[in-house]
Amino acid sequence: MMKNRTFLYLLAAFVILNVVFTSCERPSESRGKENPYFTADEDQGGLNLAPGMKAYVIAEDLGRGRHVAVNGNGDIYLNLREPHEKGGIAALRDTDGDGRADEIEYFADFGGTGIAFYNGHLYASNDSTVFRFSFSNGNLLPDNAAAPDTVVSGLPLQTAHAAKSITFDDQGYLYVNVGAPSNACQEQDRSQGSPAMDPCPLLERHGGVWRFDANKTGQTQLDDGHRFSTGIRNAVALRYNPMDGHVYAVQHGRDMLHGLFPDMYSEEDNAEIPAEELFRLSDGADFGWPYCYYDPLQDKRLVAPEYGGDRQKTDRCEGTEPPVMAFPGHWAPNDILFYTGDQFPERYKGGALIAFHGSWNRAPLEQKGYFVAFVPFENGEPVGDYEALAEGFAGVSTIESPNDAKHRPTGVAQAPDGTIVISDSNTGKLWRVFYQEE
Repeated sequence: MMKNRTFLYLLAAFVILNVVFTSCERPSESRGKENPYFTADEDQGGLNLAPGMKAYVIAEDLGRGRHVAVNGNGDIYLNLREPHEKGGIAALRDTDGDGRADEIEYFADFGGTGIAFYNGHLYASNDSTVFRFSFSNGNLLPDNAAAPDTVVSGLPLQTAHAAKSITFDDQGYLYVNVGAPSNACQEQDRSQGSPAMDPCPLLERHGGVWRFDANKTGQTQLDDGHRFSTGIRNAVALRYNPMDGHVYAVQHGRDMLHGLFPDMYSEEDNAEIPAEELFRLSDGADFGWPYCYYDPLQDKRLVAPEYGGDRQKTDRCEGTEPPVMAFPGHWAPNDILFYTGDQFPERYKGGALIAFHGSWNRAPLEQKGYFVAFVPFENGEPVGDYEALAEGFAGVSTIESPNDAKHRPTGVAQAPDGTIVISDSNTGKLWRVFYQEE
């Protein structure tokens, strides 16, 4: 009798433990096609994907989305370029386990670009300030949604290259991109014949990445900011790589070589030069803007024509840091992510995902970009060429103008389960990309 009772106790305990473990199973641990979380849209959300990748739309028509961040519980936060009547940050929650947003709320009276989680807090930026939001009790909206902490204020307000993208390292530092409100630091910006300012005064507060204390409030650029790296025209794509301990940036290269110097550069040259450069940042590094640009055809950095360049001179570029990789001109890299998850195949681990927003100034040639690329990395270095992870955002085969594009990828974030969330700046569409063996 006692043996039978003991057996029943053990059987009951086994059943209870099995139920507990099954209910706690994360989506990434259950990749079967019967799991709605891993059920793609029939049209893959309108995307063309790398082999084995699948996609579905999480939500759409959220507002003009910029960067996106995912909390540890899977909640998604999208910074909007302009706030609307409901708010400037969209908060999304999946309540039924299918990966799509069932609950959508808005908060914050500002819009911007940068957004990221650090130490359980949500940091978000507008064009002059970095704010911090706090959460408790698993709420979707932050406790201080109406009155966030001000971490950094007084960043330069500007009409061009205004986005203040952000990232954090593992040493307690916050990094902020401060783009230059200029093409090539001319006295009259983008004006043929206007002389260049030499030295360029914009570099005092612009054209680089500034470092701050991630845990301190009430900071300003002038009093507390440290100019970490300079000579960067604009780096909307900014991200810390935990695999090698460095911050990386992808620069928007300069424009109008043909328009400003038609005798030196053809329209075809203008479309391909300069390259969009991937930088590994370091304290004190100089990447050359505005005095230099990177010519992908010659695979080297050259002196800009505004500063006496003749398509051959390199003297003023000596001592500048070279890129770790160069991409075709004017693709507009707007976000970068280093993949650390396990949901994608092993070859993706440590690699970079880069969202190319798409060009506007390759005319009369076709515009390019408008996709998310994958760059394999090993030991902190790119290995091999870039590949397309997700294409088809534009929804048209030929793009003569950004206005032709239905969607433009702007942000990319990794969810806790290793899936990827991609944001769109036209209408505020969000996609989830996941891997599924055929």
